[in-house]
Amino acid sequence: MVADDFATDGISVCDGAVPSAYLSALRDLPGFSYGCRPGSRGFGPCREVSDVVGLGRPLAKIAAGLMGAPARAVRVLYFDKRPDANWAVPWHQDRTIAVADRVEMPGFGPWSMKAGVYHVEPPEEILRNIISLRLHLDDCGLDNGPLLALRGSFRLGRVPVLQVQRHVENGPIRVCCARVGDVVAMRGLTIHASQRASRPGHRRVLHVDFSCAELPGSLRWAWT
Repeated sequence: MVADDFATDGISVCDGAVPSAYLSALRDLPGFSYGCRPGSRGFGPCREVSDVVGLGRPLAKIAAGLMGAPARAVRVLYFDKRPDANWAVPWHQDRTIAVADRVEMPGFGPWSMKAGVYHVEPPEEILRNIISLRLHLDDCGLDNGPLLALRGSFRLGRVPVLQVQRHVENGPIRVCCARVGDVVAMRGLTIHASQRASRPGHRRVLHVDFSCAELPGSLRWAWT
């Protein structure tokens, strides 16, 4: 059923996908200690993250199973929604990738710099071959600002920013509540958002982007 949901909607929740043995070490990672900022970005491997995202590890297996092809981790983000960092994210598509260096290439641009790392908007085909896996390290119910996703929106391709809200109004929306150890899987180019928590507590999420695509020329993914 998870695979069917993902193929149809581009969004799915994998219950209890990561064993508890991995979770306690991940909760204490420095990436979750960022003051009041919404999140932080990780572009270098650490043992605790590599243990869940590396080849043959729990998240890599989920990514490969849902995408039908081997996938490698290309970006890691750390999110924690709590009383002193209770934030919202408007409806949008993730449209940039993190790369090691700026290499001018047809179809890639515009460029930006985030957390000291080059980001660029790639051709649509590369975005279509990305899957985001969000490993929940805390329970996330309706009152703690869960991920909201527009079902099937990955099929729309790259949507102009001013047209995103029109698609959202036509629905349908999936509310992605999750428990500790669950993984929310989201296809690249899915339109999604997150509201402020009405009862904020820890909502630690390890967000990992996996890709089935190789970058052209001398472009390299930032996360290795």
